[in-house]
Formats: sequence, structure tokens, C-alpha cells
Amino acid sequence: MPALADSRPTHLPTHTFHALAPGPRLLVLGAVHGNEVCGAKAITQLLQDIDSGQLAIERGTVTFVPVTNPLAYQLKQRTGDRNLNRNMAPSAIPQDFEDRIANVLCPLLDAHDVLLDLHSFHTGGAPFVMIGPQNNSGTLEPFSQAEAEMQLALCTGAPRIVEGWLDTYARGVSRRAAAPVAAGSARAQTLVTNPNYGVGTTEYMRSRGGYGVTLECGQHDDPQGIKVARHAILQTLALLGMVSQPMEALTAEREILRLVDMTDREHADDRFSREWRSFDAVQAGELIGVRHSGVEVKAPHDGFVVFPNPRAEPGQEWFYMARRRA
Repeated sequence: MPALADSRPTHLPTHTFHALAPGPRLLVLGAVHGNEVCGAKAITQLLQDIDSGQLAIERGTVTFVPVTNPLAYQLKQRTGDRNLNRNMAPSAIPQDFEDRIANVLCPLLDAHDVLLDLHSFHTGGAPFVMIGPQNNSGTLEPFSQAEAEMQLALCTGAPRIVEGWLDTYARGVSRRAAAPVAAGSARAQTLVTNPNYGVGTTEYMRSRGGYGVTLECGQHDDPQGIKVARHAILQTLALLGMVSQPMEALTAEREILRLVDMTDREHADDRFSREWRSFDAVQAGELIGVRHSGVEVKAPHDGFVVFPNPRAEPGQEWFYMARRRA
């Protein structure tokens, strides 16, 4: 249920520390989705450490945004008026709360070189980190900092690395636009069928010449997620040489998966065949879910289920499929 207009947040709190020695410019985001709070809690802990002198920022600039979507956080749900981590761009005529946040957040992204965006997910499973494309000069997501971004991903400690977000999302949007499903309002339908709707914080950062990763720290309510987020922030600060503490040794070689397909939920009565967790392995033809109409949704190939969301809204992502990187 929407919040009353006069009780909506009116500002976006940020915390910036400028070291006296030059260095990188790092932005750390928590609670881009309001029910994903591990990043907000980890950032709050580290702000206390900085204030008490236990942690010193010695080079560069770091900005922490504990709660990036304060309306969704206030409502204790994923979104406020819409998903902040889609269609990330400034708006000359903002239409909703997230447009107004983006008008503040995009200049923040522009002012930094590196982004660590801390998230969590609906169902069980181990943490993972999402990266962008390989270096390329294409039209969808040209990029030239894949090596630095991979080092950032590795330093988070997540056991899996996932790539292929934007091109997979674009293919899904093409199918969605060809056979649109009512998504509540004309604006919502326009958003979810816009190819740019797949652009979130990291995609925007890459488009502005920087790089960044999205760290999925675990299931929403898992208390270990705060430790995962805290560890990743400290490791990132060490990797960039912004603090005196050395990096911890990196663990064994990581599994790298590539997203290859996206399936929308078409009806509120579409249901999964079982309680899927991210990275559950499936074989070609294995039953994943059943539509309201009775049509079975089966795995198109061997691979892994990623981001299964049993509470997805009709017309929104229900689950993704991934394969090991070739």
C-alpha cells in the first residue's frame, strides 16, 4: 500500500569521506531495494568504525549511501513506486519517487570511479557477484575495464561470478514487448517493455566510464549477509589502496556462470514446481513451473536457475537461466 504523500522521505542521506591524499573515488550503496538490508546494516557498522577511529580512509574519496531507496525501505518492500534498479537515468520531468532518487543518485555515480552495490535475494543460496561484459565496442554496453572489474568481483569473496545481465535482459524485454502482459498501469507497462529498463546502478556506472559490481550477499533474512557485505567493503577499500589494512588472500578459483535467458511471470497464479534456490542445477526438459493456464515451463537446456522469485508481479522477471561460461 503506497505511503501517504506527506510521509514520504524528502532527502537521500549520504556519507562522504575525503582523504587528504589523492586516490580512487568509491561509491558503496545499500538498500537499493528496500527489503535488502544487509548492505545498509554493514555500512552503518563501518560508519561507526570510521567515526571511532577504528578505520581510517587514507587515500581518495569514499561515499556511503546506507539506504538508497528510502521509500521502499520505509515500506519494508522491494520497491517504492517502481524498481529503482531499472531504467537508471536522470529525468527532466520525474514521474515517481524513484525518478527523483535517480536525479540525485546519477550525479553521485557520475562523481565516482568505482561502485560496490550490495543486495540480497528472495530464496536460499550462496552469495554471488554480478559483473558486466567483456571489453567490447558494441552498441548495447561498450566497456573497457573488464580486468579491473573482475579484480573487484574476486576481492568480494563471493564463490560465484555471474555475467550476461544486460544482453539477457534485452532479449527478455523483446519477447515481453511482442506479447505484453498487463503490469498494473500504462506507465508500468511502458517501463517493463523499454530496452533501457535493464539499466541499473552498475550499467549506468559503466556507461559513464567507471566500473562496478553487484554483490548478492545471501538470502534477505540471513544474518550472515551483513558479514558478507562488511567483508566486501573492507576488501574493496584495501584493493583500491584507500586504507592501510592489507587485502585478505583470495580463495580458490571461482565458478563463472553466464545468464542466457529470462522468463517472466505471466499471471499471479503461475507457480514453481518446487522451492527453487539460485543456482539449483536443472537438466533440459526438467519442470520448473506451471502457468495459470496449465502450460508447463521446462528448462530449455542444461543449466542453473537464478533469481527465482515466487512473488514476482505479473509481467516481471520470474526466473533466469544460466550456464557455465564456455
